[in-house]
Amino acid sequence: MKNWKKAGLTALAGSLVATSAFAGAVTVSGNANLTYTANSGAEDTARADETEVGQDGSRWGMNKSISFSGSGELDNGWTVSVGQTLANGAVTAGMNFTLDMGDMGSLNYESASGARGIGKIKDMMPTADEDVGNGIDVDGTGTAGGLSGTVSGGVTGFHYANTVSDMVEIGVGYTPKGGSGSAAGGVTGTGANESTVSAFVKLDPMDGLEVGFGVGETGSGTATPGQTDDHTTAYATYVYGSLTVGYQVSDKDTSGSTADDEQTRWGVLYALNDEISVSYQSHENDQSGTAVDEDAEGWSASYTSGGITLKAHRNSADNVSNATSNESEHTEIGVTFAF
Repeated sequence: MKNWKKAGLTALAGSLVATSAFAGAVTVSGNANLTYTANSGAEDTARADETEVGQDGSRWGMNKSISFSGSGELDNGWTVSVGQTLANGAVTAGMNFTLDMGDMGSLNYESASGARGIGKIKDMMPTADEDVGNGIDVDGTGTAGGLSGTVSGGVTGFHYANTVSDMVEIGVGYTPKGGSGSAAGGVTGTGANESTVSAFVKLDPMDGLEVGFGVGETGSGTATPGQTDDHTTAYATYVYGSLTVGYQVSDKDTSGSTADDEQTRWGVLYALNDEISVSYQSHENDQSGTAVDEDAEGWSASYTSGGITLKAHRNSADNVSNATSNESEHTEIGVTFAF
């Protein structure tokens, strides 16, 4: 990681009004990720014969990101920071603004992609790499249905966070209707569905134990005014030495539909030492009105040495999207370089 600092700036240009001196800092960080991936399951039906044509292509992939963040302190002691992430060359990825008000908490605005409100605790199960739903879908393209029942608080908009005491942390999220960010002075267009409002609370009642609860309302996916889906989740994790275990339940009540979801997840992680960890996760979703439950499980492992992490995971699922014919398997091995 590199730190570039600028201090004692008193004027931006001769034509600008002089301001009192301040100190600011700009930090640049980044990472690159190289992976080898294999998918199988129901998507194999796209292969018409035994010539290995179907959905197979290059299984090697790479992504990278560079993040810039800058901060400065106000006269009252509050801190203002801004950030911008360039993901695979996309200049609009990861724009955010945070006002840290000390004991009064912090207010963050995200215009690209960052969990808001209840989305911060949508999956709290321990894992050495990715969660049990990573790479799971119906046809192997990554665009057709994944695991069901996961709650959401939106990915753009505002999030307020505060640590009330050593035992209590709260978060409140608000995602304005429209679903996408807009430039300063602009709007997203039509009103679309309803806005998303959600909140959570985390408690640390004893050493090693953490429990949390979240609730929220999201736009139903239609432009009908007043229609919202209800999301709730609750979890508990416990750390005992090298062992971490977790259990989480989530409910999604869909407005105007009987397809309500009840998701259950549990996970266990064991740290062999400071560098090597292995984990297992299990997922089940019971959707009302369907004949079968969605079941999934996943194994993962990671090894970290300095700024390099070697990782692997394998996830498999039956009845994806609560449909009998949908099976999916995803295996990924990768190496990540951080700087």
